Amino acid sequence: MDLWAQAGTPFFPHSMLAIAADVARSDQTQHRYTSMIADGEIVHFDNVGLRYGTEREVLSDLTFSLFAGRFYFLTGASGAGKTSLLRLLYLAQRPSRGAIRMFGTDAITLPRGRLPNLRRRIGVVFQDFRLIPHLSAFDNVALPLRVAGHQERDIGGPVRDILEWVGLSDKIDARPATLSGGEQQRVAIARAVIARPAMLVADEPTGNVDAEMALKLLRLFEMLNRQGTTVVVATHDLDLLRKVPDSLIMRLDRGRLADPTGALRYPPRRPA
Repeated sequence: MDLWAQAGTPFFPHSMLAIAADVARSDQTQHRYTSMIADGEIVHFDNVGLRYGTEREVLSDLTFSLFAGRFYFLTGASGAGKTSLLRLLYLAQRPSRGAIRMFGTDAITLPRGRLPNLRRRIGVVFQDFRLIPHLSAFDNVALPLRVAGHQERDIGGPVRDILEWVGLSDKIDARPATLSGGEQQRVAIARAVIARPAMLVADEPTGNVDAEMALKLLRLFEMLNRQGTTVVVATHDLDLLRKVPDSLIMRLDRGRLADPTGALRYPPRRPA
């Protein structure tokens, strides 16, 4: 299988060959996915609720859609449910009720054996980085490709290119403990997007860096978004919300999604 997708518009700012998504789909799933892309919708939540154990719901009555190529901020007070919503988005958690459709597939009824293929379409960036301490920056970024079964000969080029893109070509052999917080977060971003996900989900990615580095990280997300990746960034930093003029804002209030303008559920089309 050809792992390289050589496009007229490169995925990253400099010229490179990017690893294409390797997702096996049945003809029926492919048809649903094609129809969904035509409509622009890649995620749909319908009356979703989430509770842990017997406690009250931490998320209630969530109904919304996310559309391809848009930039979303998820905001809300501490304890509003932002991390829980992100866990549903990157398929680490199943809801207690309701329906979730991801990339044209029913994520609730999907057999567990098919979940990994769906998850590979989603990149995740965590506030605490979650790098593997004993691996170098190169090996941390290469990990998703190795897990997906790509050959070593096909991995080196893309990993070096993406580390160059995030400004860490001189840190390729560095272990996480020797990197600053901003450098670790850039490694985490590189790892999250090395397999060219359709959607990137970031949980407070600027929470452990200074204001200057936070802006640099935000610019990386913007560049990804301009290349067509749907981006969802959870943040409590209201100043960041003003830095991306075309972004849409999802606000959680005590587990419920505040959408007074309808812009989230029916976002305006991006100009052609």
